[in-house]
Amino acid sequence: MRARDHGIAIGEGTPGPLNAITDVAGVRVGHTTLIEGSGPLMVGRGPVRTGVTVLLPPDDIWDQPVFAGAHRLNGNGEMTGLEWVRESGMLTSPVALTNTHSVGVVRDALLAEMLVGRAVGPETPWALPVVAETWDGVLNDLNGFHVRPEHVRAAVKAAADGPVAEGAVGAGTGMICHGFKGGIGTASRVRPDSEGGHIVGVLVLANHGQRHRFAVNGVPVGRALDDVPLPGPASGDGRAGPCGGGGTGSGAGSIIVIVATDAPLLPHQCTRLAQRAGLGVARVGGVGEHTSGDLFLCFATGNRGMTPGEIDETAPHTFPLAMLADAHITGLFEAVVEATEEAIVNAVLAATTTEGRDGVVAYALTGERLVRALAEAGR
Repeated sequence: MRARDHGIAIGEGTPGPLNAITDVAGVRVGHTTLIEGSGPLMVGRGPVRTGVTVLLPPDDIWDQPVFAGAHRLNGNGEMTGLEWVRESGMLTSPVALTNTHSVGVVRDALLAEMLVGRAVGPETPWALPVVAETWDGVLNDLNGFHVRPEHVRAAVKAAADGPVAEGAVGAGTGMICHGFKGGIGTASRVRPDSEGGHIVGVLVLANHGQRHRFAVNGVPVGRALDDVPLPGPASGDGRAGPCGGGGTGSGAGSIIVIVATDAPLLPHQCTRLAQRAGLGVARVGGVGEHTSGDLFLCFATGNRGMTPGEIDETAPHTFPLAMLADAHITGLFEAVVEATEEAIVNAVLAATTTEGRDGVVAYALTGERLVRALAEAGR
């Protein structure tokens, strides 16, 4: 269940019909979840708690790019293809999320998907896919390299424009957030008609943060949730003792934020929206720790009909574009901040308690327990 299913409304903005990144028309999300084995870690054999999440922008993004921009809060992480996004101002590939040591195979699998159905001619097709990662080594056999090309293909095939599965699914299967089980989360905001009625959607891969900083709607509830054990090997009484590693409460993990909007933004405006995702991360208690990879990407679908920019004598000399006046952009900033905050909370509340390698357990935070903590704080 999600935050609003428990009566927790984040911020003051209005969510879209799905309260998900798929509220932006044409955006689709698919997951492949890999869960196999239990017990002691045997590198190459498991236990496996990982996966792949793929986000497809509208139409065929390989041939019909959208304007995009990126921001780095802290750079101890990877999102491939960002130099070309920054240079060209365009997103020209799907966006995939996975674990730290599977970035290469996922990137190559996306390239293989791009080549399917494309005629082989004198010009060799090329692309620089965007693949981002966070570290799931607390629960997963990270160095077993269990993500394979067929898992990427399955996620692409499963991509749909309806409700988005959240929590311990896809790339979020082995992730931990603020000391609770974390993973995939999403949310959206719709701006008033007087501001254009534009939609902003956010999807996060949440694997970051310390427990004591965890906050919801400005309430520092993390310290009141000590009864939910930090990740660690289960003891005889079923509780866990803390262990080190990304997202366990040490703050050593990472978060990836993908922002989509149907507003007619230019690349530098996309970069400004991506930057505001960091404020949403901060509202939940993230501070961009030294060992955290906090990377944000925003793309805008309000300008269409562009080409990828390859050498093409048939391409038009100019494209007609629209640009949202900066006098009206602050509402989109607010939407990004709120949707990012809610997406992180949804990632935590949707996740289920997960036992991974060596018996390490990452415990879920239930909505009922969070509601009680908020009530005890007078909210």
